[in-house]
Amino acid sequence: MRDALLRVIQAQGLECLAAPSADAALALLAEQGEVAILISDIRMPGTDGVALLEAVHRRYPDTAVIMLSAVSDVQIAVDCLKKGALDYIAKPMVLGEVQLRVTRALEKRELTLQNRYYQQHLEDEVRRQRARIQALFLEGAQTLAHALEAKDAYTRGHSQRVREYAVRTAVLLGYTGDFLDNLRLGAELHDIGKIGTREAILNKPGRLTPEEFRHITEHTVLGERILAPLAHDRPVVLHIARSHHERLDGDGFPDGFKGGDIPIEARIVAVVDAFDAMTTNRAYRESLQPDEAFAELRRCAGLQFDPTVVDAFSTAFPDPGKLPIHA
Repeated sequence: MRDALLRVIQAQGLECLAAPSADAALALLAEQGEVAILISDIRMPGTDGVALLEAVHRRYPDTAVIMLSAVSDVQIAVDCLKKGALDYIAKPMVLGEVQLRVTRALEKRELTLQNRYYQQHLEDEVRRQRARIQALFLEGAQTLAHALEAKDAYTRGHSQRVREYAVRTAVLLGYTGDFLDNLRLGAELHDIGKIGTREAILNKPGRLTPEEFRHITEHTVLGERILAPLAHDRPVVLHIARSHHERLDGDGFPDGFKGGDIPIEARIVAVVDAFDAMTTNRAYRESLQPDEAFAELRRCAGLQFDPTVVDAFSTAFPDPGKLPIHA
């Protein structure tokens, strides 16, 4: 029967290997490598065809397996289909049917491989396009943030300094990898929502009215909303935009979060953002010296700021005189 199968398959112009048992077949495959189709009897001396099917399916998942079964073994053949066999041929065989089944198995295998190739490459292309769209969006957001600062001499360079302070502080806190990358981006874009804040309020030299203060607090929610469409898979960025004005004692905005409810990335940016604001001239006050600003951070640690973050920031920049301060 094996010799007859060899002649029939070779007549189709296909190269064919033969083995007298399942163990011999596995040894041949280990030597020759994967084959397109394997035709196996179910009942054989030693290891049976079901065990061979399972071994081949496990080691060579792209090999199409056709089982040969006697009429009494049809139920076993059906079980083989459930275990990954592509087809089965009932004995006694009709040689023309064998050729037809082999041709069909080759076509099915080729379609399966093509579909997998197209799916993988389509997924890769979609990922590339999505990443490119995200990059363009975030570049646009960064441009907006820099344009926002360019309108205000008091805050020029603020986002870049906050970014540098935040990353170096986070490194001392033990953060690495994707968290740092997202922290870097979030820190740079933390004030993007101020694009919706009236300039008269941003540059007001005196104390804000309650209505003006409420208006300026809206920049946190607006910033999250601006960044959400294409930073939805970067929660660190969104947390920073929304929560960098929260306080440990719950008196911050917009949500009044307390303590550990505030994401660590927002607690980091809250400290360094406040430091840069204190050491930069603003319309409503003169700047503090760096050592004075550090003292204020320590005074407010535990109430407004996370003490661990304040300590890490102080350690990250032990010489205040070397900080990139723009007074």
